[in-house]
Amino acid sequence: MSRMGDVLAGFHAAWEFESDSVLIRYERGIRTPKLFQALGERRVPLEAIAGVTLTRGKRGTVVLRVEPRPGADPLLEAAAGQLKENVDPYRLVLPAEREVLAEYYADELRGLLTESGPADRFLVKPPEGPLSFKAYDGKATFDGRTVNFRWFWTGASSAKWKAGDQSFSVGELNGVEWRSPEVFEGHLRLLRRDAGASGAQADQDPAAVVFGLGYGPVHESLPFAAAVLAAVRTSSPVPAVPAGGPRRDPADIAERIRHLGELHQAGLVTDEEFSVKKAELLAEL
Repeated sequence: MSRMGDVLAGFHAAWEFESDSVLIRYERGIRTPKLFQALGERRVPLEAIAGVTLTRGKRGTVVLRVEPRPGADPLLEAAAGQLKENVDPYRLVLPAEREVLAEYYADELRGLLTESGPADRFLVKPPEGPLSFKAYDGKATFDGRTVNFRWFWTGASSAKWKAGDQSFSVGELNGVEWRSPEVFEGHLRLLRRDAGASGAQADQDPAAVVFGLGYGPVHESLPFAAAVLAAVRTSSPVPAVPAGGPRRDPADIAERIRHLGELHQAGLVTDEEFSVKKAELLAEL
């Protein structure tokens, strides 16, 4: 750019143009989309950008947008085209009277771009952990190495209670499947290396949590999915835990047995299923 550190401020965000990147800082105002507030800021290397556009927007605005290369940003890879236009993190909306200035920066930026086509690795940093959110049927947490699903008694299916709370190392995973909570059957599903495509509904799959009714909003579940996806892409498979491996917390086992007993009393688990699962849980002590 002509002057390193030039800033172009628009609605909800300001772009700072560096010699090798564009630093996007999102506002934290009440009208700023929650996804932008959750992201805070993002540095987009020039090598991650395929092009720049400037178009007329709605109600006397213009829109400056950088077009990231396919595969360069884990957030967009996880979103898989499901983000609405108003929460596109690569759009900068400006008053129409700033169109000339926006065109100047667009031209300057285009002159610095040298890469195109799909990226062979993620070039934009993923959201940082630890991350967590509440889905309809459980709480999901991710510490950068392991994804944990802890089921809610009020929302989880009997199939998930029978399977118990789940823990997945990123080395066990092949990817993630995020379906926006703003559409029917929204969910986050973990794709495991040792399993084929799951035909189970998300509410029956222990490797998935279900959205809906205000649970798993975009600004919480999408950054979570992007962080997991980025960790999966940079990890290598981990060896399976051998028999007699790590012991579980006795308090956790007791809690799971208690919930299993509630399912049994409610008639959702048979006598045989209750006995078998209880024995499995006790064996983990």
